[in-house]
Amino acid sequence: MNSKNINFVVTIILALAFSFFLPWWSVMLAAFITAFRLPLRGVTVFLVPFVAILLFWAVYAYILANGNGFVLSKKIAVLLPLEGNPYLLILVTAVVGGLAAGIAAIFGKQCQLLLRKNEV
Repeated sequence: MNSKNINFVVTIILALAFSFFLPWWSVMLAAFITAFRLPLRGVTVFLVPFVAILLFWAVYAYILANGNGFVLSKKIAVLLPLEGNPYLLILVTAVVGGLAAGIAAIFGKQCQLLLRKNEV
């Protein structure tokens, strides 16, 4: 497995583990840790955690919404300008989580570079 796949899998595993006892921002912590510890370069520093958490939150939100027949999702989608579409709400939720994780991963990579620079 290459570093992108390893980072992807570890990000999802950490996000899943952290989500049991931390609030929503645990995905940011997972992305920060994987970007800090596992090497990625260029735009993949943002994209790999973004896609990992996007998929994680989309699946998780679908499972939660499906458990009650999308009742709450439909009501929230009515409050937002989503015309009551619960699937669009799940997509928006996933994109917000992905953006949070991607930005946290960039921060993790920058912290790694800063610490490495200070060691020399």
